[in-house]
Amino acid sequence: PANMMGDYETNSISSSPAESPVTPAILRGLGDRSYDKRKNAALEIEALVLTLNDAGDTDRICSIIALLGQDFATSTNANHRKGGLIGLAAIAIALRSSTKLYLDALLPPVMHCLDDPESRVRYYACESLYNIAKVGKQDILTYFNQIFDGLCKLYSDIDMDVKNGSCLLDRLIKEIVSESENFDVLSFVPLLQKYIRRTNPYLRKLLVDWIMVLDSVPDIEMIDWLPDFLDGLFNMLSDGNREIRHAADVALGGFLRDIREAAMVDFGPMVSILVRQSGSKDRANRLAAITWIQEFITLGGERLILFYSDLLSAVMKCISDSEIDIQEVAGKTNQNLLELVRITTKEFDIAPLLRSLTAELSSNHIPTRIAALHWLNMLLEKAPGEMGRYIEQLLPALLRTLSDESDDVVMLNLQVLARIALAPTEFNRVLNSVLELFTVDRRLLEIRGSLIIRKLCVLLDARSIYMALAKALQGKHDLPFVGLMVQSLNLILLTASELEEVRRALKGSFVLSATQEDKEVFTVLFDCWCHSPVSTFSLCLLAKAYHLSSAVVAEFRSIEITVGFLMQVDKLVQLLESPIFLHLRLQLLDVSSPNYPALVTSLFGLLMLLPQSAAFRTLRDRLDAACALQQNLASKVVESPPERERNGEKEGKIDLERLIKRFSTVQGIHEEARRGILRAASLASPEGIYSSPKD
Repeated sequence: PANMMGDYETNSISSSPAESPVTPAILRGLGDRSYDKRKNAALEIEALVLTLNDAGDTDRICSIIALLGQDFATSTNANHRKGGLIGLAAIAIALRSSTKLYLDALLPPVMHCLDDPESRVRYYACESLYNIAKVGKQDILTYFNQIFDGLCKLYSDIDMDVKNGSCLLDRLIKEIVSESENFDVLSFVPLLQKYIRRTNPYLRKLLVDWIMVLDSVPDIEMIDWLPDFLDGLFNMLSDGNREIRHAADVALGGFLRDIREAAMVDFGPMVSILVRQSGSKDRANRLAAITWIQEFITLGGERLILFYSDLLSAVMKCISDSEIDIQEVAGKTNQNLLELVRITTKEFDIAPLLRSLTAELSSNHIPTRIAALHWLNMLLEKAPGEMGRYIEQLLPALLRTLSDESDDVVMLNLQVLARIALAPTEFNRVLNSVLELFTVDRRLLEIRGSLIIRKLCVLLDARSIYMALAKALQGKHDLPFVGLMVQSLNLILLTASELEEVRRALKGSFVLSATQEDKEVFTVLFDCWCHSPVSTFSLCLLAKAYHLSSAVVAEFRSIEITVGFLMQVDKLVQLLESPIFLHLRLQLLDVSSPNYPALVTSLFGLLMLLPQSAAFRTLRDRLDAACALQQNLASKVVESPPERERNGEKEGKIDLERLIKRFSTVQGIHEEARRGILRAASLASPEGIYSSPKD
C-alpha cells in the first residue's frame, strides 16, 4: 500500500465516524485523558483489526490506520496523539505477520511523534515503535535508517523515561539486525558518519555499541567500512565519560585484531586519519594512533609505499612527545619505518620524505632532529645517486644544524655531511660550504670549529680534508678570516689525535725517501699557513724543516708584533713541551746533526720574541739544558749546509727558497691590508686624520 500519510488530508475526528469502522465511543476513549480508557479503546481497535485482517478487508484496515495516523497522531491535543500511538501499536499487534504490508502507513506517524514537544508523547512513540518492530521483525529493516535516526533522537532525549524506553527499543533492533542475513550496511554508513561526529555522550555510547554489534555479525565485514567511522572512534578516546572512552578503546582494539587477521586490507584511506590523530592534544588519541601506525608498518610493508612521507610526519611528531610511553612506541615505530624504507625495492619518490625531514631539522625537540638525521643518513646510503639531485636544497639546512645546541645533533649532522662528501663531486662543495659558514658565523668557528674539523677528519680522509681546506682558503679575500682559520687548523693539527696521519706525512716530507704526496702536503699547507706567521713557524718545526723555520723566524723582524701574535707564540711554547714535539726536544740531544744549528737558531729566535714571562723562562730553561749538553760534549758548531741544499738543488728536496719568498709575499699582503683598514677607519672618522685637538 502507498504511504498513507501522503494520501490523506488531516480531518477532524468528528467528520469520520460514518465512514470509519471505528465507533465514536472507541474514538472518544482513544482521545481521553485517562490512560486506562485509551488502553481499553486500543484493545477494542486491536480486536476490530484482527477481525478485519482475518476477513481480508484491507481497505478498512487502511482507513483505520489513516484515521489514527492523521487525525490522532498529528492532532494538536497531546492526549489524542498518545491515543493514536497506542492505537497504531494495537493495529500492528493485531496484524501479526501481515504487518509488513502496512509498514508504510504505520511507521511515519510514529516516527513523526519522536520529535514531539511532550515527553510522554515521545515515550508513547518509542513504545509504539517497539511494538511495531517486535511484530514486523526482519521486515522493518527496510526502514532501518529511519528507525535508527529516531533511535538517535531518543537516546539524546532529556527525559529519563524516554531514555529507558529507547534502551529497550535499541536492544530489540540489535537482535533483529544480528539475526538478519541481508542487512544493508552500505546505506547505513552515511548515517553512521553523520552521527559519529556528535559529542553527546549517550549518542556516542549508542554508536559504539552498534559498531561492535555489526562487527560481530558474521555476514557483515565492518572492516571494509572502517575508514568511514575510524576518526569518530578515535575522537571518543578523549571523551569526558570513562565508559565511552573504554568502549571506544575496546572497539578500536577489536578492529586492530581484525586487521591483523584479514587477508587483505586497504590501509591507504586510514593513514590520513592516523596521521591527524597522532597530532591530537589528547594523550590517548596520540598513543592509539602511533600504535596503529606501528601495526600498519608491520602488516602493510611496501603496500604503504605511497604513504611513507605521511607516516614519517606522524612518527616525527610523536618521537618527542611529552609522554614517555608514546616516545617509546614512536621510537620503535620510527626504526620499523626506517628499516622498511631501507629494504624497499620498488621505486618511490623521495622528495616528499626529504621535504619532511628538512623541516624536522628545525624542530624544537632534540630527539626529532636526531631521528631526522638518521633518516637522511640512511637515504644517502640507500640512494646516493637520487639524493644527489637534492643536495643543493638539503645542504643549507644541514649547515644551520651545525649550530645546534646539542653536541649529539652536531655529531650526527657531521656524519650526514661526510656521507654527502663521499661523492667526488660533492667533496669540495661540502668543505667550501663549511668554510663559508665559518666566514659569516665566527662564533661557531670559535665554539665548534675544532669539533667540526676533527669529526670530518675521522669520517673522511684527514689529509684530503686539510689539503682541500688549505687550497680553498688561498682563494679567500677576507684576510683576517683566513688568518684566524689557519690558526684554528694549525692548533688542531698540533693537538688532535685525529690528525696523526697528517703529522706523520709532514714529519716525513723532508727525508730523502719522502714520497711526492708527503712533500705536496707540506707545500700546500705551507702556502696557506703563510697567512699566520706563528702557525707557519710551528708547521716547519713539526715537519723538521729547521733550516726553513730559522729563515721564517728571521722574517719576523719585518712583521708587526701584536698582543695576539705574542699570545700565539706563548701558546706554541706550551705546545713544544707536549708529546707532539717530543721529536724536536730529542733532536736537541743530537748536537752533531747538520740540522742542530738551524734548530737551535729557530728556538733562540722564538725566545727573543717573547717578553719576560713564564713561557720565556720555560723555553730558556730548555735551551740552557741543550747548550750545557753541547758544551759538555765539547762539540764544534756545525756549519750550515751548502747553499745548494737549501735551494733545493739536491734531487728530491723541497724548494725552500720559494717557500721563504712565499712567506714574505703573503705577510706583505697582510701588512698592506692592515694599513688599508687603518686608513679606511681614519677616513671614516668625522674628525679626520690630522684634526686638531679639541679645545
